[in-house]
Amino acid sequence: MSTRVYLNLFAVVLTLAVIMLGAYTRLSDAGLGCPDWPGCYGHLDVPTSQAAMDSAGAQFGQAVETGKAWREMIHRYFAGTLGLVILALALLALRRTADPHQQRVLPWVTVGVVICQALLGMWTVTLLLKPLVVTAHLLGGMTILALLSLCLFRQGALMVNWPANGLKSLRLLAGLGLVVLVCQIFLGAWTSTNYAALACPDFPTCQAQWWPQTDFETAFTLWHGLGINYEYGILSSVPRQTIHWSHRLGACVVALTMLVLAVRLFMASRADGRWAGLGGALLGVVGLQIALGISTVVFHLPLYVAVGHNGGAALLLLTLVAINHAAWRARHG
Repeated sequence: MSTRVYLNLFAVVLTLAVIMLGAYTRLSDAGLGCPDWPGCYGHLDVPTSQAAMDSAGAQFGQAVETGKAWREMIHRYFAGTLGLVILALALLALRRTADPHQQRVLPWVTVGVVICQALLGMWTVTLLLKPLVVTAHLLGGMTILALLSLCLFRQGALMVNWPANGLKSLRLLAGLGLVVLVCQIFLGAWTSTNYAALACPDFPTCQAQWWPQTDFETAFTLWHGLGINYEYGILSSVPRQTIHWSHRLGACVVALTMLVLAVRLFMASRADGRWAGLGGALLGVVGLQIALGISTVVFHLPLYVAVGHNGGAALLLLTLVAINHAAWRARHG
């Protein structure tokens, strides 16, 4: 493989790490560990001496919590490194080569998304964890992962020209699966940013009811104004359980859609057995994600399980991008 491909692969792995670190930072309540951006209390790192901490606390009006601050800064360091790697990929795309698979547009599209992502990261802090901004920030990270993985898949002959019958239905199901997953990722992010993960502390019921009391209008009001500190959430119990319940219903839709898609992939394996590998991978990741989601509720939001649930969403997105790439690059069997 060329240097460009290795760098692309490293960018995908690094993006997964940044997504997981972002989830860890958010779920450990360290999103405001540094009240300013891009530094931390006016420093490029976290102030640790007592004099520096006292000065920073007086300047920013809050005590320095070094643990939270370091979690936030490590996430920023990783994100900054990822931005530089993506810029390097874009610059390499400008080089003239004889490689017909060289990607010239996607790397620069990804650079544009990274710039938007940096702005969202800044607003996450300056707008005090506004749910709409934090949700958009998470979706931006997932978008970067999808673009980088698609760029990687297009670098060579990976999953290209597999024979399959009924390509139209396969492509339709693959595209539908991706759309459904993106909607569910939004619901998951909205659940997390509104601190609704434990709004339904029981499973499979919610507040001991199969259909709990709901308030969709308040639950999905995207804009609540400026100047509000959204740390730990501002919604009452009913809107929070509405968000949580919606996420559970979305999980049922995702599971059913992925099952139908997996069956279709196994049917395509009659023409080429490699489709069964994608179908098996899809079922495996979906099963893992469901188990992590249930465990998050049953065990009352253990940090590493919740972080793993975010990682599972990222892996599921990677799998759907791979399936769509294979379906649209396939040939009639």
